[in-house]
Amino acid sequence: MNQALQGLLDLLDLEQIEEDIFRGQSRSAVVPRVFGGQVAAQALVAAGRTVPAERPAHSLHAYFLRMGDPGAPIVYNVDRMRDGRSFTTRRVVAVQHGKPIFALSASFQTYEEGLDHQAPMPPAPDPATLPTSEERLRGYDHLDPAVVERFLEARQAVDLRYVDEPPYGRFGEPREPHSQVWFRTNGKLADDPLLHVVLATYVSDMTLLDSVLLAHGRGGWAVGDVVGASLDHAMWFHRPFRADEWLLYDQESPSAYGGRGLGQARIYTQDGQLAVSVIQEGVVRVPR
Repeated sequence: MNQALQGLLDLLDLEQIEEDIFRGQSRSAVVPRVFGGQVAAQALVAAGRTVPAERPAHSLHAYFLRMGDPGAPIVYNVDRMRDGRSFTTRRVVAVQHGKPIFALSASFQTYEEGLDHQAPMPPAPDPATLPTSEERLRGYDHLDPAVVERFLEARQAVDLRYVDEPPYGRFGEPREPHSQVWFRTNGKLADDPLLHVVLATYVSDMTLLDSVLLAHGRGGWAVGDVVGASLDHAMWFHRPFRADEWLLYDQESPSAYGGRGLGQARIYTQDGQLAVSVIQEGVVRVPR
């Protein structure tokens, strides 16, 4: 396991300070605030630690309320909403400086047999044939070298490979609002199912609004032609998967309006199983 992945796992390993109260550390993202995927992943860890291991997470719904301060720890308060025969529900509020910055509801379910169908996996090239993040980012002369280094530092724990040019790689003219990314952790993980769900939650916030930018020919935060932030985030975990094996993140944007953009996506295992569905809306504004 590389050092960056171990650092990420340490970041997600919360300290329990009281029953149903946890504390996590934070760090800066590409932009000078706490990365939304970090807060969502830590909140899911907090919820999961109050649920029996035989009940894996099947969904989460979350709101980003305030910008997180990367220089301060985050306290996660868990509310045990329901413990039923099949389903368990938890609500988590993340607090910094006495104010809520994030709220999450998560549901967990005992495994059971049921109906089974899925949308087919879309075509995508083998991830081994695609450039790594470092190979792609270091090839862009138009990007500020400091921005490139921040991107690379943020992605050291995850091998993330775009199928086509990312928004910041080619911008200035609208493209189809569709983006595909392969990802996996840069190292093997333990077999704990919650850990794999948490890592997918972390990564899911990295690129989901790319398709909004593509529709308008915008390069995004890397080139400064938009400003934005995540507003809400929802995920449904359909089938077991491993975050240390290749996952295809197939993303599109059906709408942007009123300073907001919507991204929706499906995550597939390399053998074609639909593992996760994701929807997020974010603020996407053109600077004046």
